[in-house]
Amino acid sequence: MPLATAQQSLREKLILAGLYLSKFDTAGLAKLGFQTFIEAFNVIGYELGAKPASVKNYRDEFDPLFPNPRQGWHKRPLRQYCLDVLQRYETLDIERFAGLVQSFLSDGASVEGVTEAEAAEHEGDSMFARRLITGIAAERYFQSVQPQIPELQSYTVEDTTRWGCGYDFRLNATNSDEFVAVEVKGLSERTGNVSLTRKEHAAAVSLSSRFVLFVVKNFREAPFHDFYWNPLDGALKFSRRERAVVQVSWLIAV
Repeated sequence: MPLATAQQSLREKLILAGLYLSKFDTAGLAKLGFQTFIEAFNVIGYELGAKPASVKNYRDEFDPLFPNPRQGWHKRPLRQYCLDVLQRYETLDIERFAGLVQSFLSDGASVEGVTEAEAAEHEGDSMFARRLITGIAAERYFQSVQPQIPELQSYTVEDTTRWGCGYDFRLNATNSDEFVAVEVKGLSERTGNVSLTRKEHAAAVSLSSRFVLFVVKNFREAPFHDFYWNPLDGALKFSRRERAVVQVSWLIAV
């Protein structure tokens, strides 16, 4: 089976996503946990740092080759670089192709980081799609729109998602040591529940007016955003939740 690699170009990843969605159609959507093609275009596009329309365009490019209800770009021949990708990956079945797409989305992260309590709470949903929407895709969206937001555009952006500091981005002021911390959340619908972890909540308490909760909404149709300065002291009303989480591990003596 061909594998995604770190050297694989952005264009090839977009082509593979389009080929997968064209070949497997609604079954392919369901396999990744998306409910509509628009949702898939939005999430995959933002996650890869590309325009959602690019994913749609590559799906349309392959549509004349497969028995789906769309005509696609049937009035022109398949472009050579798309044909090259098709020839390398056309033998993959839905299971292996879905695994390939998952391997290069969310930067290779797996869904194993989701706790069992979260999995039970969202039973019936695809945890993979949910992780993309609430995590990487929302963060990429923030990075794409931050330069156009008047309240945030004067800062330089530092990605802190891997620091474990309780927020996703540090916005540094250009002429001082002051910074603003931004925690990004994503929602598939126009409204929904947003939760803060213990560490995120602690950061919001300690940073207060320098902490921003940035919520990307409506990946299902057309993403937009709202953001809240000092969210713990504003119009938002948070309620504390506690739950016991059972962690399962497997042990062997070697």
